Amino acid sequence: MRTGVWLVGARGSVATTSIVGALALRAGLTDPTGCVTELPELRGPALPAFADLVLGGHDVVATPLTKRAEALAAAGVLPARLVDALVGELAGVEAALRPAPTGGTQAERAAAVARDLTDFRRRHTLDRVVVVNVSATEPVATAHPAHHDLAALRDALAGPDEVLPTSSLYAYAAFTAGCPYVDFTPSTGARLPALATLAHEHGLPYAGHDGKTGETLVKSVIAPMFAMRHLAVRSWSGLNLLGGGDGATLAEPAANAAKVGSKQRVLGETLGYVPQGDTRIDYVEDLGDFKTAWDLVTFAGFLGTRMRMEFTWHGCDSALAAPLVLDLARLTAAAHAVGHTGPLAELAFFFKDGIDAPAHSLAEQWTVLCDFVDALHAGAGR
Repeated sequence: MRTGVWLVGARGSVATTSIVGALALRAGLTDPTGCVTELPELRGPALPAFADLVLGGHDVVATPLTKRAEALAAAGVLPARLVDALVGELAGVEAALRPAPTGGTQAERAAAVARDLTDFRRRHTLDRVVVVNVSATEPVATAHPAHHDLAALRDALAGPDEVLPTSSLYAYAAFTAGCPYVDFTPSTGARLPALATLAHEHGLPYAGHDGKTGETLVKSVIAPMFAMRHLAVRSWSGLNLLGGGDGATLAEPAANAAKVGSKQRVLGETLGYVPQGDTRIDYVEDLGDFKTAWDLVTFAGFLGTRMRMEFTWHGCDSALAAPLVLDLARLTAAAHAVGHTGPLAELAFFFKDGIDAPAHSLAEQWTVLCDFVDALHAGAGR
């Protein structure tokens, strides 16, 4: 199943790491460590092989992909030997990247994106193209009446106003071009009623949002422990320090607020109440593509005895996110192939704030995911 993976923000750190990783897996130069879809419980005939993935994308910057990969190697994110070995393959992906459309109305920009997607699919003789948003976090979208009605949205996009945030405009363009859409960011993406209507019109699945790669991943494991042991969590405070492009973006208060909101939801949804405390995100330029999170949890046990726990998470955001991007592209392509339409709630395992998530603890989400993938493999075998 030849599958296109179209990355929005294709020259960013997460996208570049995903591209290098996919090329290295195709060439047999690395192991699929971190790729959930390569676990025995999920591997099977429904998923496109790494060799079947064809990479492309949009970005607003024009730095050559090889330069981005070399910079990430120098920062310790990518092995330099892989970048050196894949220069020719990276040049091939470079040829498939396109500048993000600018100017004109939003309808014109969406049409230009849709043309690029259609051309990519035809040029490479692809069965389908999955669009994955890995661009910078946006502020929470400003409400607009057209967000609730597809006909009104189409009319509004032809006007002079910026009706949709960029992530949602890409979802609109993807659905128009017949492509499933995944939002790996906390941005609005496909989470608008009018876009849900458009996805159903075209019979397309979509998933998101905000990939679960660090502190929230740990929360989704530890919070259910407190709930299942009937321990009262009194406070949960977290400090996140990160550098890189994502950190610089999150230094903006509006983008920061959108990210924090996504990170905090897991506690209320898992515990059934919101303890005291908050999550803070600070930009530390010197950390580059690495991040550190420190959490302090206070809780009460039998007879009100006060206790506490702390944990620290040190990670490389791009290396944690990239295999999940490939997982999500493969799973969404498989879901599309067997006729799934609408939000893929079963993929909540991968997200901080999964659309229509049926469960909130990582263990429960894992069970839901395994059942879903079993059904995909059964459907592919028919």
